[in-house]
Amino acid sequence: MTQPAAPFRIGNFSGFYGDRFDALHEMLAGGELDVLTGDYLAELTMLILGRDRLKDPTAGYARTFLRQLEGCLGLAHERGVRIVTNAGGLNPAGLAAAIRNLAGRLGIPTRVAHVEGDDLTAAHPGSLAAHAYLGGFGIAACLREGADIVVTGRVTDAALVTGPAAAHFGWRPGEYDRLAGAVVAGHVLECGAQATGGNYAFFRDADVRRPGFPLAEIHADGTGVITKHPGTGGVVDVGTVTAQLLYETAGARYAGPDVTARLDTVRLTQDGPDRVRIEGVHGEAPPPTLKVGRNRLGGFRNEVVFVLTGLDIEAKAALVQAQLTDALAKSPPGDVRWDLVRTDRPDADTEETASALLRLVVRDPDQEAVGRALSGAAIELALASYPGFHVLAPPGKGAPYGVFEDVYVPHGAVDHVAVLYDGRRIPVSPAQDTLVLHDVAEPPLPEALPPGPTRRAPLGLVAGARSGDKGGNANVGVWVRTEDAWRWLVHELTVDRLRDLLPESRPLPVARHVLPNLRALNFTVEGILGEGVAAQHRFDPQAKGLGEWLRSRHLDIPEALL
Repeated sequence: MTQPAAPFRIGNFSGFYGDRFDALHEMLAGGELDVLTGDYLAELTMLILGRDRLKDPTAGYARTFLRQLEGCLGLAHERGVRIVTNAGGLNPAGLAAAIRNLAGRLGIPTRVAHVEGDDLTAAHPGSLAAHAYLGGFGIAACLREGADIVVTGRVTDAALVTGPAAAHFGWRPGEYDRLAGAVVAGHVLECGAQATGGNYAFFRDADVRRPGFPLAEIHADGTGVITKHPGTGGVVDVGTVTAQLLYETAGARYAGPDVTARLDTVRLTQDGPDRVRIEGVHGEAPPPTLKVGRNRLGGFRNEVVFVLTGLDIEAKAALVQAQLTDALAKSPPGDVRWDLVRTDRPDADTEETASALLRLVVRDPDQEAVGRALSGAAIELALASYPGFHVLAPPGKGAPYGVFEDVYVPHGAVDHVAVLYDGRRIPVSPAQDTLVLHDVAEPPLPEALPPGPTRRAPLGLVAGARSGDKGGNANVGVWVRTEDAWRWLVHELTVDRLRDLLPESRPLPVARHVLPNLRALNFTVEGILGEGVAAQHRFDPQAKGLGEWLRSRHLDIPEALL
């Protein structure tokens, strides 16, 4: 009897630049793997690396990866595990050369390849960094030619998985369902422990003090299982995988340079303890353009947080606001924002809980306008303002802030190249078939729950949520765990109700996307993050807590669900 082919096992050891340092060793030592992937890049990371490169043209990559690899390269070689990472950032060739030097010093034979072509900074004047999101076929070319380590710059996060899978199974462009299945698995893996109980709405259901890192068992047809090494912490269940699938996505079409994955076709089933099967994923041709993430310096920013204690909080806030407005009247900063955060409580038994915070944020192209002028005006009020005047920290001289923008270019505008360990260069052809993206029509909704008694309670007693950022927009994914809860949620949590629950969203465009297979709704709130995370437009600049705020809001919930 023919035995089924063994799955291709791809693990993750990093979800961002600064993730758990020991995870690379933990994953190599913890169980069987074919490939390990490390994701280091985000919108903010590219800005940070761009500023590094300004100071040192040989910089621009994630130096942490080199330190991690120094203690693990021998183990990876011994176990035959290949490593694929986007830690190359703005300088993948530089990181590849540094890895070769490390391997030579350690005496470990290592074939290092890298992927080029994403850097479009020269074509976008005024940018600190402008990089196209490449697909996985450059990675696949490197692996097919025998690379042990592949370093990339700005590829899509899921490309770290689709590239190795395409190389292993011999997938070619146009095998959209297989590629889409790998994209979904890659999206689940890309944020590391967020798939294994990290940052999970129902974190009290399992021991998530030190969640293990995830891995995917991928099959030739693109189906897969998300799991983790035996004995590691955390949990992998339909809920943790659903949460990560909704993270930083929007509609049913999840577009990439190789394929557009249809998230409304994803089916998740529990396949045993800490095992979730992903199947049914349908893929379509990619859109005709590539996304380019453009980071530029937006100007200078400064902030002061005034502490207001005890009585007359609003009157104290009005006084200091009027005083500073007068003091800056001759040369006011271009953008001034005041936020009063009522953290105070009446008759509080500690001074801290008797205090509110008044936050002033200013921005201007001129550093002087937000630096010395503001600092001097604020400090001069120390003995001449509201009773109990003090600030959390003295204002500084103003710091530069970044702006992130999405722009789009045709596939042919990018020279995607696999640079092999022996110096050969293999061009990667752009997508030949493309399909313009359109929103998917809302699917038929299930019948609403019959009327019955309700109770005023937090949404989070019934629903999980996860939120995140995409440039200046935020997404909030909301899901439930039972069919009855879904019948209630899909009719209750409309765009209008979301705006009621999250007043910050009221003046902004909000879109709702329905994903019945996941029992999930995904909302996009446009512009709530201003010019992106680096601009720090709001106090939670990446919208990480937006979903938890939504879960804390009260509404009338059927008692049968509570």
